[in-house]
Amino acid sequence: MLRRMIIQYTVKQDLADDNQRYIERVFAELRAHGPAGVRYIAFRAQGGRTFVHLVSIETDTGENPLEQTPAFQAFQAGVRDRCETPPVAMLLDEVGSYRLFGE
Repeated sequence: MLRRMIIQYTVKQDLADDNQRYIERVFAELRAHGPAGVRYIAFRAQGGRTFVHLVSIETDTGENPLEQTPAFQAFQAGVRDRCETPPVAMLLDEVGSYRLFGE
């Protein structure tokens, strides 16, 4: 299964740094355990409250390995409460890329 998506949301003013710390813990856990089939990058827009995540799930099982990590589960558990504008996810079909997904 190949599934690529982009997720965007805006957090409440006083929770942007907390949200970033949750995301940083997710990346620390991914680096420590290296689950196969996940490519993931997150951005914090200038202004500091809008976050954009680009995720590529590339597995044979159909499962999302990201969802199995405790740090991601903790991030997900409270993300809606941290948001001023809730997460919007769009599934993406690739048209072309250059060096983004490790060709």
